[in-house]
Amino acid sequence: MKENKYDDEIFFDRYSQMSRSVNGLKGAGEWHALRSMFPAFKGKRVLDLGCGFGWHCLYAVEHGAVEVMGIDISEKMIKGAKQRNSSPLIQYKCVAIEDFEFKPSCYDVVISLLVFHYLESFKNICEKVYTCLSEGGAFVFSVEHPVFTAYGNQDWYYDEKGNSLHWPVDNYFTEGHRKAVFLGEEVTKYHKTLTTYMNDLIKSGFEVTGLVEPEPDDVLLTSVPGMKDELRRPMMLLISAVKK
Repeated sequence: MKENKYDDEIFFDRYSQMSRSVNGLKGAGEWHALRSMFPAFKGKRVLDLGCGFGWHCLYAVEHGAVEVMGIDISEKMIKGAKQRNSSPLIQYKCVAIEDFEFKPSCYDVVISLLVFHYLESFKNICEKVYTCLSEGGAFVFSVEHPVFTAYGNQDWYYDEKGNSLHWPVDNYFTEGHRKAVFLGEEVTKYHKTLTTYMNDLIKSGFEVTGLVEPEPDDVLLTSVPGMKDELRRPMMLLISAVKK
């Protein structure tokens, strides 16, 4: 059963109020680092797995992509993408990543942002993306950092006054199912080690070209409440690779 919290009205409303939903790419703490990892989009065919509101789809078009496919399991997300980030060069489709048809060599760039920790197998994704990429094609994605997903509940340890003391890391090498609370709702995620992310890419035929554990942008550190705590442990992992 594929989980889709984003079509729940309350959850979706809360997500829509987040900085990255309201302000787009400039509201995402990792954007300054992710942007530098993207390949040149000019003349490229692009696939965005878990496109959300379509911010990255439009960015690709604005930088020269000739064709963009954005897919997402959430009907509300796809509707929002069509309203916020439409273009004749973008096609949005409501479909789960696991059910999408990855046709051979039909894309030059595949991107996916903060999605793969919701999927049980990263190996399957790597193999499908490798198949659908043209020779030399780029694969750029972000996930929640393994340090962030390891313990499960994804929250700080607090003292009796409510001050955050430290971030718990436990059962790091036990991969698989985790239950976390996100936007007040329990969601299912899948913890994977850094070794798994790297080796699944390499074994699928990719050459890893970049790895970044991004710190928040300086502007967001001063403008978004609680953002300074993101300097205390890594929350995200960004990886770029090419099809050899």
